[in-house]
Amino acid sequence: MATQSADAAAGPGPGAAGAAEPDPKRWLILVVICVAQLMVVLDATIMNLALPSAQEDLGFSLANRQWIVTAYAVAFGSLLLFCGRLVLLFGLKRSFLVGLAGFAGASAVGGAANSFEMLVSARVGQGVFAALLAPATLTLLTTTFTDPKEKGKAFGAYGAVAASGAGLGLIIGGALTSGLSWRWCMYVNLLFAGVALLGAGLPFGRNAAVRSMRTKLDFPGVILVSAAMFCIVYGFSNAANEDWSTPQTWGFLVAGGVLLVAFAAWQTRAAHPLLPPRVVLDRNRSGAYLLMLLVGAGIFGFFLFLIYYMQTTLDYSAIASGVALLPMVVFTAVAVNIGNIKIMPKYGPKPLVIAGLTLNAGALVWLTRVEVDSGYAAALLGPILVLGFGMGFIFAAALQTGTTGVEPQDAGIASASIQVGQQLGGSLGTALLNTIAASAITDYVKEHAQGRPPTEELLQLAAVDSYVTVFWWCAGLFAAGAVICGLLIRSGPLPAPAFGAKPVDKAEKAPS
Repeated sequence: MATQSADAAAGPGPGAAGAAEPDPKRWLILVVICVAQLMVVLDATIMNLALPSAQEDLGFSLANRQWIVTAYAVAFGSLLLFCGRLVLLFGLKRSFLVGLAGFAGASAVGGAANSFEMLVSARVGQGVFAALLAPATLTLLTTTFTDPKEKGKAFGAYGAVAASGAGLGLIIGGALTSGLSWRWCMYVNLLFAGVALLGAGLPFGRNAAVRSMRTKLDFPGVILVSAAMFCIVYGFSNAANEDWSTPQTWGFLVAGGVLLVAFAAWQTRAAHPLLPPRVVLDRNRSGAYLLMLLVGAGIFGFFLFLIYYMQTTLDYSAIASGVALLPMVVFTAVAVNIGNIKIMPKYGPKPLVIAGLTLNAGALVWLTRVEVDSGYAAALLGPILVLGFGMGFIFAAALQTGTTGVEPQDAGIASASIQVGQQLGGSLGTALLNTIAASAITDYVKEHAQGRPPTEELLQLAAVDSYVTVFWWCAGLFAAGAVICGLLIRSGPLPAPAFGAKPVDKAEKAPS
């Protein structure tokens, strides 16, 4: 067994990946992976449109309402890097199944919640198990598919789910809340988990190089980074709903920054670092992580304020708001597959990153034309379609680039780093853009009211002005990202995988 481990650690030779016989059940594995990932990404937004109904049912205050969303984000973001390492220590298949079952259990508790505290606890539980499940799904994907052509198709399917999940969450959340009850925004996860658990007997995690890698856990690193992520996500969440000057905001952000610096310093000294510097110092991978940070900030702001505009200004219902975003989901799925199958193998991620961010910037500039009485077809449909295509290109580039070229033992942490970037970006973007929007409303009313009490019409105009201001900021963010990430990411196709799927000895027991 020691010899097997040594061989696996060294990795297969140059031709191993090509010589390895692909698992005949790999496409079924892909379906299970995509269903599990869909469940995770949906829950970042699925409760957004259900919050008023849940608040009315459980009787919690407006101030506490934010915690239904924040509890999931804080738990998820805080534990991602730890769980990225844990999936290899714990075993890919075991991590995947425990994550699925735990997420389903927490969702059942949330659906049956009879108090605010019970619902928030369930959302925390969802975040904890999502942090285990998310890196496990992407690691399973990268180790199951090693043939370049098949890998493009597999990442296309996975990327379509990852990129469109937030939009789908709003659509499904709106439909369930309008047609059934807010509780079904929780219960629907039991369906997704049940479908994914049907694949429990599939040969997950059979890549010998990954299976053999077991390293010691960096406990100081786990404590430092988990505390840092908690403080940062929690601090930004407070800023989004309260004020930057409150100790709950700046105090946690300062603490998070200090802990993050301490974590980075520790990683250069640790014998078994949680996040080895070699993972993030590669230009392509660091570019992918930065890309997800910027996209997380911009896209969460886009969704938040576009939904505000549709519901408060155009008077759309929850279900109508979700359906309005459906074209974006379709275009995202198309663009991800074009990017992964047609463009990535020939030209690499750089043109996709530049094109995707530029399309996003253009879509947001187009959205700045909205007015109080704008029509959907005239003002919203075009930007939504363009942004869908841009998001598809971005996810096609980011997911593969962020996990390519890592050592087998770093596959889980590289997968988690992509998710961390998106979570931090979402928290940062929501906080900053909320502040910008609030300031824009105040300035508009002060300028136009001229000392008189503001009328309803003036408040509507001020709200639209704040949305336009946010869309301009998001456009600038995407444009800056196109320049920065375009310079950082190398030209040309990605290098061949560092490890491939080695044939599994039939006599060898599959890992659990």
